[in-house]
Amino acid sequence: MRYLPLTDTERADMLARIGVGSIDALFVDIPEKHRLADLVDLPRRKTELEVERAIGRMAAANVSAGSVPFFVGAGAYKHHVPASVDHLIQRSEFLTSYTPYQPEIAQGTLQYLFEFQTQVAALTGMEVANASMYDGSTGCGEAVLMAHRVTRRRKAVLSGGLHPHYADVVRTLSAMAGDDVVALEPDVSAAEDLIQAIDGTVSCVVVQTPDVFGNLRDLRAVADACHANGALLIAVFTEAVSLGLVEPPGAMGADIVVGEGQSIGNALSFGGPYVGLFATRSKYVRQMPGRLCGETVDADGNRGFVLTLSTREQHIRRDKATSNICTNSGLCSLAFTIHMSLLGQAGLTRLARVNHANAVRLADMLDGVPGVTVLNWVFFNEFTVRLPRPAADVVEDLARRGILGGVPVSRLLPGAGLDDLLLVASTEVNTDEDRAALVAGLREVL
Repeated sequence: MRYLPLTDTERADMLARIGVGSIDALFVDIPEKHRLADLVDLPRRKTELEVERAIGRMAAANVSAGSVPFFVGAGAYKHHVPASVDHLIQRSEFLTSYTPYQPEIAQGTLQYLFEFQTQVAALTGMEVANASMYDGSTGCGEAVLMAHRVTRRRKAVLSGGLHPHYADVVRTLSAMAGDDVVALEPDVSAAEDLIQAIDGTVSCVVVQTPDVFGNLRDLRAVADACHANGALLIAVFTEAVSLGLVEPPGAMGADIVVGEGQSIGNALSFGGPYVGLFATRSKYVRQMPGRLCGETVDADGNRGFVLTLSTREQHIRRDKATSNICTNSGLCSLAFTIHMSLLGQAGLTRLARVNHANAVRLADMLDGVPGVTVLNWVFFNEFTVRLPRPAADVVEDLARRGILGGVPVSRLLPGAGLDDLLLVASTEVNTDEDRAALVAGLREVL
């Protein structure tokens, strides 16, 4: 049997049934410039051995993050993941059935998700957390939709320090729903006046801390302004390790906290899969997307775990669902939970302190390089520097010398006039030799 055993007549019947004239009409919401006009330029057929060799040659062109001095961040961070994490996530006690519809055969999955929720709520300073999202960016989009449901308003204000990819997800979802988005200009210095953008029509304000440029932000004044106008404050983070040292968003008045959990237990993996963290106040729990695991007792009085809330479209009628998130990132959330359990509170705090100290040390060193200016000095483990040349060119020059020096802001915000800015991240994996190599490389290429 062919892999797609459909005749032209069958395809035409299906298109007619749903009321479109062609398969292309199904993708009309995707901008034409992002659609392929023809087949991908790949051979139509190869043997398994040939494919293996071809993919191997392609993979060999990549530079492993652990093989060179590495200072790339901007939402995905290189951290040490203990070998015990990869071993334990394969244990059958935890890695039970994919979707825990039947609690009697899915206690492993339900227990670690319950522990995961507990950890995320404690980290963020919130009262309740869900059983994970796809990643931080889609979690941010879902947080905005949730704020619309809670406030019955349809307008979101995005800080100029929000990661551009997160902002793009919010814009995409909002465009599909006809919602309004007010996005402030990129804010390198964290000097924007968010409060002036808040009025009685706003459902939520989305602020990231540390923001995409590395600035730590105090959310209290914005939270007060939101609440005075009947709006919600959505606090976003991309570096989960920062929560081991900085004040959690919940303590600063955030109503929804969402972010990326990749930093804990999960490798960079060329951009995914990752795991989204989502937490909120108890009073909003029934508007929270995804799933919520809870604790109970069985018929014999023994401790057990169940799905307490399942307000996603796989479980209930689609028009009643709080989201169309089709799964949680189960394996990634398990890795997160195991790594967090191994660290404990004291270990996470020590890890965060090492991150901060390494970044401060690097910032001091870079500030002494002629032509390099550090733009922000209140940061966690990532900051922005201004260069005398376009940052994208400098990054390429450094890469040719075996140094991955950071992320050009122009890659995240093309056309914004910020071509001379470079985002630099320094975590616990960076050594004195790595920092010296970056400084020497910059002196040479500049």
